[in-house]
Amino acid sequence: MSNKVVLTYFDGRGRMESIRWLLATAGVEFEEVFLTTKAEYTKLLEDGALLFQQLPLVEINGMKLIQTKAILNYIAEKYNLHGKDPEERVQINMYAWSLVDLMEMIMVLPFQPDAESKLANIQTKAKERYLPVFEKALCGPVHLVGGKVTMADVLLMECSLMLEEKFTGILGDFPNIKSFQGRMGRHPGIKKFLEPGGKRKPQPDDCYCQTVKTVLYS
Repeated sequence: MSNKVVLTYFDGRGRMESIRWLLATAGVEFEEVFLTTKAEYTKLLEDGALLFQQLPLVEINGMKLIQTKAILNYIAEKYNLHGKDPEERVQINMYAWSLVDLMEMIMVLPFQPDAESKLANIQTKAKERYLPVFEKALCGPVHLVGGKVTMADVLLMECSLMLEEKFTGILGDFPNIKSFQGRMGRHPGIKKFLEPGGKRKPQPDDCYCQTVKTVLYS
């Protein structure tokens, strides 16, 4: 059994980015295979590597995993980022999957012809529905659940940075989240992930979007 962790996806954020964040936080080194052609995707299908014909694909501990939430749960469990008991885990999952919902609103924008018209709605939802919950949760506690770094903290860090990329000053009314960013940014795995030359992907550009369309839909 290979000890390598291999991620197969596109050379961009998408549904793989949260997985990269979590692995980096856990201090797990990984290799990446970037799909660029329809033939490469077809070969994965023909080889039976993609259960339900879906990406992203993560090869870890002799398994070939798909379904982003299942992968995130597995990594969180394996590397002690998922709480100490069922009560903590359900809190972590509530926070985590809500953050995934919000990030997916941003993730799909480059593929929509009327993306600009949707930005105001996303900003309103972020400021009125999502961010107040996390601001309140961080009023005192250093971390969201259990007093230690969990998957929920990692995804909040990822999501809050994404929001700042789209909406300058959006955290101005959320000082607890801003302070949380500073603390999380000092985590060794996250610091390495975010520094120049790290494995965090840039915002999607036209080249990335065209590659995704070519591989999946041509």
